[in-house]
Amino acid sequence: MDFVLVGSLLTVVFMAVIQLALVLHVRNTLIDAAASGARYGALADREATDAQRRTESLISMALSDAYAQNVLVDQVSYMGVPTVEVTVTAPLPVIGLVGPGGVIEVSGHAARTS
Repeated sequence: MDFVLVGSLLTVVFMAVIQLALVLHVRNTLIDAAASGARYGALADREATDAQRRTESLISMALSDAYAQNVLVDQVSYMGVPTVEVTVTAPLPVIGLVGPGGVIEVSGHAARTS
């Protein structure tokens, strides 16, 4: 009886740790891809579509095409400096039938060069 109780508790804790690790991995990968896409799009000879394609390509290579469906690029001003902002909205990964639902939204920025 004790083994079943302790075993089930350890299984739940182990699955929660694995779920957290997966969500953090996806989040960090999306942040890196958005920042890299923003830096690429901020180059003098690049446009917003270049940043979007670069970000989608990086996400598709690292994770899956499902995470690269919603990539938005915008030209913003940060403290008077023209900046490229890449925003990625993707679903949260779920292991099994339980886990967090919803979406994750991350963004990357880079100062625009002339």
